Amino acid sequence: MGTRSAAAGATDADSGSKAPGAAAAARPAAEPEPGSGSAGTGARGGGGGSWFVGRHRELKELRADIGRTGLDTLAGRKAPRARVLLVVGRPGSGRTALAEELAGQLTGDYPDGVLRARLTDPDGAPVPTERTARELLDTLGESAPAGADEDDLSAALRTALDGRRALLLLDDVANGDGEGEGAAQVDPLLPDNPDCLVVAVSSGPLTGIPDVRPCTLGGLDTKAALDLLARSAGTVRITVDPRSAESLVEGCGGNPAALVLAGGWLAARPKAAVADLAKQVRDRSDEGAGGAADAVGSGLTRVFQHTYAALPTPLARMLRLLSLAPAGHVDPHTASALAGSSVSAARDALDDFVVLGLLRPVASDLPQYEVPGCLVPLLKELTRTHDKPGEVQLARARMLERTVRLLQSCRAVTEPEGSPARKKLAGLPRALRFPHPRAAAEWLRIRRPALLAAARLAVADGELDTLARRLMSALARALVAHHGTQAAAPDLYGIHRLVLDVAERRDLPREQAAALLNLADLDAQTGRTHDALARYRAALDCGRAAGDPYAIGRAMESVGGAHQELGDWQRAADWYGRALAHRLARGERADAARLHGRIATTHTYAGRYGEALRNWRSAVAGLRKTGDVAGRARALSEMARVQEYAGRPEESLRTCREAAEWAREAADVRLQAALQVRLADTLERLGDPTAAGLHRAAAERMLGSEFTEVAGDAAVH
Repeated sequence: MGTRSAAAGATDADSGSKAPGAAAAARPAAEPEPGSGSAGTGARGGGGGSWFVGRHRELKELRADIGRTGLDTLAGRKAPRARVLLVVGRPGSGRTALAEELAGQLTGDYPDGVLRARLTDPDGAPVPTERTARELLDTLGESAPAGADEDDLSAALRTALDGRRALLLLDDVANGDGEGEGAAQVDPLLPDNPDCLVVAVSSGPLTGIPDVRPCTLGGLDTKAALDLLARSAGTVRITVDPRSAESLVEGCGGNPAALVLAGGWLAARPKAAVADLAKQVRDRSDEGAGGAADAVGSGLTRVFQHTYAALPTPLARMLRLLSLAPAGHVDPHTASALAGSSVSAARDALDDFVVLGLLRPVASDLPQYEVPGCLVPLLKELTRTHDKPGEVQLARARMLERTVRLLQSCRAVTEPEGSPARKKLAGLPRALRFPHPRAAAEWLRIRRPALLAAARLAVADGELDTLARRLMSALARALVAHHGTQAAAPDLYGIHRLVLDVAERRDLPREQAAALLNLADLDAQTGRTHDALARYRAALDCGRAAGDPYAIGRAMESVGGAHQELGDWQRAADWYGRALAHRLARGERADAARLHGRIATTHTYAGRYGEALRNWRSAVAGLRKTGDVAGRARALSEMARVQEYAGRPEESLRTCREAAEWAREAADVRLQAALQVRLADTLERLGDPTAAGLHRAAAERMLGSEFTEVAGDAAVH
């Protein structure tokens, strides 16, 4: 989210004089650790800077459009939704930079901030609304249940924006062949709040969104284009040969992205004449670019081809393969794995690409770079024509394998010193190790969007399923290790769905069962009990197909739990009974005792106290055989509760005392205190307030300040 597109006047190179590779040789070759801190602004000579030029008329029109009387106002109605401004232009036309400049100028009018989302992935696929809405909610600091659907997430986003004055910048809205495709992406995200503003960026109109006038971008005017060129190539070279500079601008079609590349090429070659570059760009044909030339325009295509042709073969190959980077974000490890080079060599190459305008540095605490979206079609076309499919697939496999190893290292660093995982971690190359858990957590936070995108792309590829499964397993473990299961639940839900896709495609019933159980658990935790029940039943079928006794038993018990949550006590007891028979047949006594307790609980809810007591006795007997003293104390405690419900206070008193003895044996102070409170309550009902007071005082001595809480819990139960 919030990535900056090829500038409408943004350049990431200055007038530095180094050709590609010149500065790389001057730097030490030590490979950085994945969590080491130097910021990845990358470009030497201030390449991280950016400027906006021109577009004064467009900015004026857009600002005027904010206050324009809308159709609702003309009809005498208050505007029910946020105003939508639309910036239309080809990739590389500077459409995002214009939107960003407008957002920057309006910051004071929208004190609740600018929320950014990109609605098209680098591979051209529209981003699902649920993913965009969840990202925007995260930015607002709002949470949403794992697995929530598009409607729920859209509603949650609107609720979160109600009463705020925020600006939404929706970049790269899809504009494919489907009628109203862009509107279908934007409409669910529109705030029902006229105090908010939406700025959408697309290559075409938003058919279906009323009252939207597009601001269509062409090339920059000559003055602004020369200014942009001078920012990177240097003012002197433009001033001494203005006609050649104007010819170069004309050859670029005034396209900002093309001018950035032209300026980067000149900046890397201080002795090259502007006239020579202008002639070479003008004379170069854009043949061989395929449909990519139509997508981005001939000016950008010609300048890019000229820049690309001057690259050494290894750099040209690395650049092509960067089009495979997940989410369009590259770090030195990604580039290193794709190209098969060292991490330090990859870092040098990425810095060189920044100087040439072929990459943009991302503001981050770790080295990160973005592949400009306007160059992705050109890079993909070059990959198609220059690289064999097997070589491309090998590059993907190297990237996924490197990602898996980094994720394993990210998780292992959280393990205790001396553990097997830490010992294994010590044997990894330094470039794959994190110095401490904080560095690993920061790496995971920063790289999370790219890591999730890598999982999605690996599954979509369909030919690297073994690596995809390893990647998803490692990613899930790392997220849980650093964030905990509850905080990571939304990401885990998406990962489990991807695992299920692969398992279904490869006909792996054991993995299908595992994924279905994980998804069902998350559904159950977020109140979607009917969905959970359907998935638990499907997991049972898969477990049976795989002959997996663990999945079968787990699914049976979970089906019972879902029925219990729905208040269907009879079906819950029946399914718990099936799970119990399965556990007993396998000699799993501890699980059988636990299931006796679950059956007893359902019978208690249904008012069948005799059946409940019978099962609690079986649970106590089973726990005695397994030697689980604490479990036995808890089972006796529950048994005493049921006896009290059944109107047998004397029996409840005896059972409660026995439970207290076992709780003392187990050194479970909290349970001992709860039992003392229950004894006190029972004795009061039996007419012995003196004994009741002694037990209550004993409980208070055991827990001190926690006594009130425990006494309240005992009263509730």
